[in-house]
Amino acid sequence: MTDRSEVSADALASFAVFADHLNFTRAAEELHISQPALHVKVRKLAESLGRPLYRRTGRRLTLTADGEAVARFAREHDDRLTHFLSEFAGAAYARPVVLASGQGAYLYLLGDTIRRMLADEPTRLRLLNCDHRQMLAAVRSGHAHVGVGVLDVRPDDLTVLELATFPQMLFVPSGHRLARRRSVTLRDLGGESLVVPPQHRPQRVLIEQGLRSAGAEWTVAVEAEGWPLITHFAALGVGLAIVNGCVPVPRGLVAKPVTDLPTVTYHVVHEPSAPNDPRVAALLDRFPW
Repeated sequence: MTDRSEVSADALASFAVFADHLNFTRAAEELHISQPALHVKVRKLAESLGRPLYRRTGRRLTLTADGEAVARFAREHDDRLTHFLSEFAGAAYARPVVLASGQGAYLYLLGDTIRRMLADEPTRLRLLNCDHRQMLAAVRSGHAHVGVGVLDVRPDDLTVLELATFPQMLFVPSGHRLARRRSVTLRDLGGESLVVPPQHRPQRVLIEQGLRSAGAEWTVAVEAEGWPLITHFAALGVGLAIVNGCVPVPRGLVAKPVTDLPTVTYHVVHEPSAPNDPRVAALLDRFPW
C-alpha cells in the first residue's frame, strides 16, 4: 500500500495540469516551472503509486487507465479545496462545469443547451472541442464533467444516456436522378462520386464497407473534414454526400434517408457520481432530452 506521505498535493496538482495538456512543455509553462522539474514530479508520483500514469506512442502521449483515475482524483481534490476556501472566505464558488464534444454536436444539437446555460450564469460553462475518443478520456480523467458524442462502444464504467437518434441521409441536388426517391439504398449510389471524410474516419469506414457489401462502384469526389465542409462541397455540385440526419439541408439539395445504413445516436456521458454536483445537474437539466 502506498504511504500517503509519499503523495503530495503539489504533485497531484501538477499531474492534473499535465493531464490537461498531455504535453510537458505546455503544462510546465502553465505551472511556471521548468520542463525537467515537471518530469521529475510526474515520475516521482508514478513511482510512489507504483503504476505507470502515461504511455508514449511515437510522439503522442496518452494517459493509462491508472493515470486517468489519478488525474480525476487530483481535479476532484483541487475542486473540493477551492470550494471550501470560497465558502470559508464568504465568496461565490465560480469554477465552471466543463462540457466536451465534437463539431457536429456543437453545431447541430447543443446550441440551445449552451445558450440557456450561459444565459443563467456565463461563467458557469467551459467548452472543449474534441473527437469522441478524446471526449471519453476527458470525462474519465476529470478534465470534463460531461461529454457528448457518437460512440463506437458504450463504456461500462461511465453513465451513458441517449440524447438523440438520426437516420443517415444522402444529400443530392434537386435535379439528380435520385432526388425523386423517397429513400435510397447504397446500391443506388453505384457510379456516383461522393464527398467523404478522410480515410480511416469512422463515417468513411462505414460508407466504404456498406458500398462494398452492396456491390456499388463509386469514386471519391473530394475528401473533406467536418459536416460544414462536406455539405458545402455537395451544395457546389462536387459530389453527393452521406451525412447524419441532424445536419441542415443546404439550398439546392434534397435529403433522402439511406435505408441500409444504421441510425446514428448521440450520447451524453458522465461519471456516475457527477450529477451530485449541482453545476453538472444544472447542465444535464438543459439538454434537449
